[in-house]
This record gives sequence, C-alpha cells and structure tokens, in this order.
Amino acid sequence: MAEEEKKKRAITARRQHLKSVMLQVAATELEKEQVAKEQEKAAYLAEHCPPLQLPSSMQDLQELCKKLHTKIEEVDEERYDTEMKLQKTTKELEDLGQKLFDLRGKFKRPPLKRVRMSADAMLRALLGSKHKVCMDLRANLKQVKKEDTEKEKDLRDVGDWRKNIEEKSGMEGRKKMFEGE
Repeated sequence: MAEEEKKKRAITARRQHLKSVMLQVAATELEKEQVAKEQEKAAYLAEHCPPLQLPSSMQDLQELCKKLHTKIEEVDEERYDTEMKLQKTTKELEDLGQKLFDLRGKFKRPPLKRVRMSADAMLRALLGSKHKVCMDLRANLKQVKKEDTEKEKDLRDVGDWRKNIEEKSGMEGRKKMFEGE
C-alpha cells in the first residue's frame, strides 16, 4: 500500500511539474506573439501613414484637407466593400452549414420530461380556473353495433377445414366447385 501511494504521489507531482512547465512555455509564447504584433502594427503604420507635415499657408492647408477627405472616402468605400463581402460569406457559410445539417439527418432532440397528466389536469393548466367541465373522453364516443356480413357468416359456417377439403376431393368435389361458383 505504501509503495502504491508513493507511486501515485510521484505521478501527480510529475503531472503538476509538467503542467507548470507547459504554462511557462505558453506564457513566453504569448509574450512573443504580443511583441510581434506590436512590431507589425508599427511597421504598417510607418509604411501607410507617414508623419504629418502641416503647411504654413492657408491654401496649402485647404489642399491638404481635400486630399485627406478623398483618402477618407476611399477608405470608407473599401471598408464598406469588405463588410459586404464578409456578410455575404457568413451568410453562405450559415446556408452551407444548414445544408450539411439537413443532409446528415441527425437532429438533436431536446431532453423532454415525461409528464403524466389527465385531460382535465391539462385543461386546468392551460385555461386556469376557467375550466370547470369534467372531460371524460370515452363518454362522448358512439356505441357501434357490429353487423355480421355474409362473408363472416360463410366463414363461420365452413367449420373445420379438413371436412371442407374432403368434400371437395375427387371428381364430385370438383364438380361442386364449378357448379357452386
């Protein structure tokens, strides 16, 4: 028993050590990714957004404003186009997912609880205190008398099938069959 406990403790200690090492490695990887993202962002901004130099005259400032407005309009058009493409692709993905779901034919059924409830209890639950009438479903059914048809009478009259076959065997029985029918 003592040896098994020592083994279990060693195994759990090893697991905890491995888990802590994995967490440390993951933390360093996250830090590296963050630094890489920041460097990439700085490089993109340096490439696409040069530092702003404000001109001294009013006319130069107006020209600069016009250029900035045209760039803003271009960027807005690109943003709108990409948003529309994104919406279109997400809609297509949803449609394809629905088609896949339909083709598989496996529909998830929610877990339902079986509730035993009489018709009266169900009506009381639905209608509340308004429901006063006791509903006996079998009381409203019609009484139907079963009428014997000729075929059923013939079947009862035939009786034992062996006697019937013995009667029809031989030439006389065949003669009766043709004459009777």
